[in-house]
Amino acid sequence: MRGKKILATLALSAVLFTGCSLKSGEAIIKVNDQVITQGQFDKEFDKQAGNGIAKALGIDVKDDKNSFLYLLIKDRVINELVVKSLLDQEIQKRGIKVTNKDVDDALKEIVDKLGSKEQLNALLKQHGLTNAEFKSDLKEEVKMKKLARELGSSKVSDAEAKKFYDTNTDKFQHPDRVRASHILISVNPQEITEVIKSDPNNKNLDEAAIKAKVEEEIKAKEAKANQLLAEAKKDMTQFAKLAKENSEDTATASKGGDLGFFAAKEMVPEFSKAAFSMKPNTISDKPVKTQFGYHIIMVTDRAAASTEPFEKVKNNIKAYLENQKQLKLIDDLTESLKKKAKIEYVNPDYDPANVQKGVQESIKNSGETAKKAKEAAKAKNKK
Repeated sequence: MRGKKILATLALSAVLFTGCSLKSGEAIIKVNDQVITQGQFDKEFDKQAGNGIAKALGIDVKDDKNSFLYLLIKDRVINELVVKSLLDQEIQKRGIKVTNKDVDDALKEIVDKLGSKEQLNALLKQHGLTNAEFKSDLKEEVKMKKLARELGSSKVSDAEAKKFYDTNTDKFQHPDRVRASHILISVNPQEITEVIKSDPNNKNLDEAAIKAKVEEEIKAKEAKANQLLAEAKKDMTQFAKLAKENSEDTATASKGGDLGFFAAKEMVPEFSKAAFSMKPNTISDKPVKTQFGYHIIMVTDRAAASTEPFEKVKNNIKAYLENQKQLKLIDDLTESLKKKAKIEYVNPDYDPANVQKGVQESIKNSGETAKKAKEAAKAKNKK
């Protein structure tokens, strides 16, 4: 009986939720005396739903609020918001503050590791993050690190680092690698088509004419790649300058096209095949065509398969292990805070128990749908 009531409540709340969106300031969960609002949930849900597999497949997760994927993300967001609320309360209780200088120092450390601000911006663009969002996330990370330091020591000794190195030697082995720079002239037929169609001067063109224009644009890009190749071969010392001025790979253009060392499997097959067939200080005979466009490749160095020595990776290992210790301290604190906290799910639609029931119901329905589809297919084949 109780299960039926919960399912009925869920069904009713789903109808209400679809019919009219709740006010963003309305409380959905109370953690001790702190409120989590609908707006906070919506913001975090949108952020998580806009990344990962769903985004890659072009799926709008919010189209079906009873779907397995929607409920899975919902469950994760609820837990993360509750944990954040508990930790924020603990941080406030301990008087932990994060200054602008703390964030700037953390940002500088990241920029130094990546090599440049341009590299960071390219990385943020790749993950669909704005600088403001990144700095906000970074502030939270700095806050957590300060909290972890108050909870206990997370220092890692040389002996601990060496033990990790000795038991994970496969992580420090490198296959044959090549170091190369490239100039990319990007070619995206679909994008070119959209640009041509959006031009008012082309509104009367039929599909054949549009296709011809697309091919013409692609040929122009190929011609530009060949021109840059000729210039690069004429004077290899100008390769970096040509890359900075012409390459459409924004992540590497500022570095003169330098890609650093890479293994064959780290690049698309056409690119790797060309680069690994070249000797150091040579330029590809012709532009290399890949799914991204035309590449002019210059190989600058090669490295045989090897294992990085402990001294070279020691600091990275220590930083990794220190981070793992900090996470453990935070996790232990979180579990302790959860046991003592008063958590009230003001809106039952956000009670994890109800969400989990929805997940199980979704799995069951999916199984039944698949079974019916299979039976229908069998019946069709018998006819």
